[in-house]
Amino acid sequence: MVGSVHVNGSVNGGNGTEERLDELRRLLGKSDDDLLKIVGIGAGAWGSVFAALLQDAYGHFREKVQIRIWRRPGRSVDRSTAEHLFEVINSREDVLRRLIRRCAYLKYVEARLGDRTLYADEILRDGFCLNMIETPLCPLKVVTNLQEAVWDADIVVNGLPSTETREVFEEISKYWKERISVPVIISLAKGIEASLDPIPRIITPTQMISSATGVPTENILYLGGPNIASEIYNKEYANARICGSNKWRKPLAKFLRQPHFIVWDNSDLVTHEVMGGLKNVYAIGAGMVAALTNESATSKSVYFAHCTSEMIFITHLLTEQPEKLAGPLLADTYVTLLKGRNAWYGQMLAKGELSPDMGDSIKGKGMIQGISAVGAFFELLSQPSLSVQHPEENKQVAPAELCPILKRLYRILIKRELSTRDILQALRDETMNDPRERIEMAQSHAFYRPSLLGKP
Repeated sequence: MVGSVHVNGSVNGGNGTEERLDELRRLLGKSDDDLLKIVGIGAGAWGSVFAALLQDAYGHFREKVQIRIWRRPGRSVDRSTAEHLFEVINSREDVLRRLIRRCAYLKYVEARLGDRTLYADEILRDGFCLNMIETPLCPLKVVTNLQEAVWDADIVVNGLPSTETREVFEEISKYWKERISVPVIISLAKGIEASLDPIPRIITPTQMISSATGVPTENILYLGGPNIASEIYNKEYANARICGSNKWRKPLAKFLRQPHFIVWDNSDLVTHEVMGGLKNVYAIGAGMVAALTNESATSKSVYFAHCTSEMIFITHLLTEQPEKLAGPLLADTYVTLLKGRNAWYGQMLAKGELSPDMGDSIKGKGMIQGISAVGAFFELLSQPSLSVQHPEENKQVAPAELCPILKRLYRILIKRELSTRDILQALRDETMNDPRERIEMAQSHAFYRPSLLGKP
């Protein structure tokens, strides 16, 4: 293969890319004259970057694959964002030349002057994600009609927040009633819902998708890992896991792997998916602590000790072999605390620049997944039917009672009866147990509740 230069300036060399594409096409039963159709649903930061990575790697094989992304139409770009976008364009010579070559630069000048309104789907076609303006992507093929996007797609990538996944895939199911072939779905969503009747259990985005569409779970996978979308697109070394059935996870891991983005595979779909939602809960609290203590390393380390002990305790409720999750969970938590939007949200709350009343969809950042996850985990772990033995008081208590940080976050974010400063009280409470004791308790008792993940 001869190396090829893409429109964003990146270079794709002869590293077996076409062979990997051909291998996946064969597995999906595509004939020589039949395009492999991949569509991303949702154009947040990670969903847009994921589509752009595929476009960069495979988009030049136009006779073999079509890569598109769907987002809702009509979302306007405000004047301040248009001004910032104009600055970004002019700071990047490669982007500036690309827009001039595509005769697309003038509209950004007009928007900067307030003479024109730009729309999110319009700028995405030029490679700008509304939630990640400072990281220009390659131009993308954008579709605003959901039926057109999905009706004959072979691979659907769910880039929606977990809170929107069910609604959109219920609509998608209407367009798949006449389908003969079953699509493969890769979900990027990190978040959960709590179902309390008839028994308390967690519902994950892949389960929502299966329930909404009737697509068998064998064809639905989850991809996640310790990464920041903008850094992945800028070719910072990163890794992720794709979890699901053996039939699809291994060939998809091979297809998605790039020199700077290593994809492993794992069979434990639901547990990895739940862990992706759990770390967002504690990232919000970490942001609060950082802002309230002026980035005190000591305070942040105290918080980290307590929050990791709570996460370890919760994983013992969710899985029989929690030690297998320790590395991936801590790595994902660490990167989220460093630079994730949930930690940023906690900081902005503590500084008074945002308030819980403003909701969980924040301009320039998108959906803050950790807010709904706080509510779901606390409400689920407050159910009396899940009670565990209290280590000191010799009585049964709901698991949430042994998770003081989760409880405090619930009262701050969901009930809104405490201020952000109260998160520090969870660390300074003299009656709080050593976090080591919580871990030892989880390891020494049979806490596993398979029903939480819908298992018998």
